[in-house]
Amino acid sequence: MRAALIAAMLAGLAACGGGEKERPLESFSAEELYTRAEFELAAGNPDDAALFFGEVERLYPYSEWAKRALVMQAFSYHRDRDYEAARGAAQRFLNTYPADEDAAYAQYLLALSYYDQIDDVGRDQGLTFQALQALREVIETYPDSEYARSAILKFDLAFDHLAAKEMEIGRYYLKRGHFVAAINRFRVVVQDFQTTTQTPEALHRLVESYLSLGLTEEAQTAGAILGHNFRSTDWYEDSFALLTGRGLRPEASGNSWLAQVYRQTVRGEWL
Repeated sequence: MRAALIAAMLAGLAACGGGEKERPLESFSAEELYTRAEFELAAGNPDDAALFFGEVERLYPYSEWAKRALVMQAFSYHRDRDYEAARGAAQRFLNTYPADEDAAYAQYLLALSYYDQIDDVGRDQGLTFQALQALREVIETYPDSEYARSAILKFDLAFDHLAAKEMEIGRYYLKRGHFVAAINRFRVVVQDFQTTTQTPEALHRLVESYLSLGLTEEAQTAGAILGHNFRSTDWYEDSFALLTGRGLRPEASGNSWLAQVYRQTVRGEWL
């Protein structure tokens, strides 16, 4: 099927070139195949482009054209949303040309092939973890590349995505009165994802959950952390109203895990 498709494309290419008969695939130079691939890409046919870039690599291995074609094949597959094939081409480039100037871009494309599959928070988060790992590779291995900044931004978004998943599950338990299970999820956000946008709500939900269990010291401490770090948010206003409505104040007390977080993040006491 692949050979027939390529033969048909090349027949069309030959016809455009002056009506000559179909030429054998091997008679095209690497530059001709590469140019055809670029034409297909520009025409909005990334799947066809990927095939032609692949033929450059197959027929002219280890040439400069093959090297350029391999990373462009990864790009074409990604444009076509064939993410598995994009990862394969990008990884082959990294394995074959690890020190090349385009290695950073190949690693970035590999990371994007995971990142662009991250969907709504209700889906399995395995791809999110893989995206984070691949993006971290870009950031740490190619910190001075033009892709590092974008990788950092996407890393933060993917990290926030994981935290959002924990929040979704925590809210599910909270609505059903499973307060301990809910607390365990919100605790993960506060401890492991504290730099994400989910943290203010997680602290407020902890106030709600602990008050529901009658654990006032923990609720007050969660409110104190929220007030110190996110005082201008609606989450703090809601927590403040909950606490004061019961004659309580947002203040750290006790020796719970939240008290330890308070000492570390507010007082800077890490030992």
